[in-house]
Amino acid sequence: MEIKRDNYLNQLVMRKDNGMIKVITGIRRCGKSFLLFKIFKRYLLENGIDSEHIIEIALDGIENEELRDPRICYKHIKTMMKDEQKYYLFLDEVQFMPRFEEMLNSLLRMDNIDVYVTGSNSKFLSSDIVTEFRGRGDEVRIYPLSFAEFYSVYQGDYDEAWDEYMIYGGLPQVVQFKEERQKAEYLKNMFPNVYLKDVVERNKVQNVDELGTLVDILASAIGAPTNPTKISNTFASERQSSYSNRTISNHINYLAEAFLISKASRYDIKGRKYIGANLKYYFTDTGLRNARLNFRQQEPTHIMENIVYNELLVRGYNVDVGMVDVYDKNKEGKRVHKQLEVDFVANQGSQRYYIQVAYDMTSEEKQIQELNSLRSIPDSFKKIIIINGTKKPWRNDEGFVIMGMKYFLLNANSLEF
Repeated sequence: MEIKRDNYLNQLVMRKDNGMIKVITGIRRCGKSFLLFKIFKRYLLENGIDSEHIIEIALDGIENEELRDPRICYKHIKTMMKDEQKYYLFLDEVQFMPRFEEMLNSLLRMDNIDVYVTGSNSKFLSSDIVTEFRGRGDEVRIYPLSFAEFYSVYQGDYDEAWDEYMIYGGLPQVVQFKEERQKAEYLKNMFPNVYLKDVVERNKVQNVDELGTLVDILASAIGAPTNPTKISNTFASERQSSYSNRTISNHINYLAEAFLISKASRYDIKGRKYIGANLKYYFTDTGLRNARLNFRQQEPTHIMENIVYNELLVRGYNVDVGMVDVYDKNKEGKRVHKQLEVDFVANQGSQRYYIQVAYDMTSEEKQIQELNSLRSIPDSFKKIIIINGTKKPWRNDEGFVIMGMKYFLLNANSLEF
């Protein structure tokens, strides 16, 4: 069963032969290698590229261990290039090669090679691309399957698909399994043996137990504002252990660099500035998040919020958490200051959307909570409420767009309604 990933294929096609190194990044096992070695290779072959002009090297394979030496790899690539026609190089998991920047820079000096590399760590890829390649690195970020991609191959109705996606997420291998037990065991095994192991080994983490507990805390608190100081205090009071703010901050960065989590900054909408403290953290794949908690904490509201956040990233938006300062009167009639939250502020170029995510809006209290934040925003950008279910979008009396989760996820231009 092959899952179409046309969004990413189109991004590679658009960048083909642009003279830059295409760097495909994303969490491990999200489909980077399949995209490059299967989907994009097929595109090249179908469009007249001879197979002998496609060079494929998977650096994470033991059979290519000697090619992790940049000098040996460079010589190997040169010997594969028999003529002056254009060659296409696919280099998988480039982080296995020390000093990979030097080797790639050498390839950039050749006119007849188009280079594509994949990697599972953002720190050295993004920072080194900027500094070493002098603007000649072009990043394509890949995510686990979106719900639309997942649903395109799901054998069942929407409600069944949605329930399964919320629990087991969108890693391509998980979708291939038919039994829920297989899905759960795969995710539970992958987290410590692949993802955390990578983070520990790559960053030489000493306090492995604390890192594991930190992951549990972040998994339990998706969508809740927190910071290293708050987490450190939790360790001191509840676990009687010392885990410094600085170490916690470093470990959170390691998890983000491995694409396991993403950070959402808080943005003061009226003041038009970022608020430094209390970021929100979301998991790149909800299945991995649930597996880490042994599938115990299934809060649909927070998981739904996490899925919306990831979908906005997939669509190319920069996403923040919005804050709105308002003044109200308390029961005694005194003027009091409040800070209301807008779940997401999604920006792309000149476009901006304010988005609230509500699993349930049946009660009057919940409606007031979701609507008041949007009412307090002093500009005319579109305001959207995404609710659980299958309802098609409509506008309320105040001009706010309300749409069901199904419409939002299965229509790529749903925010344009």
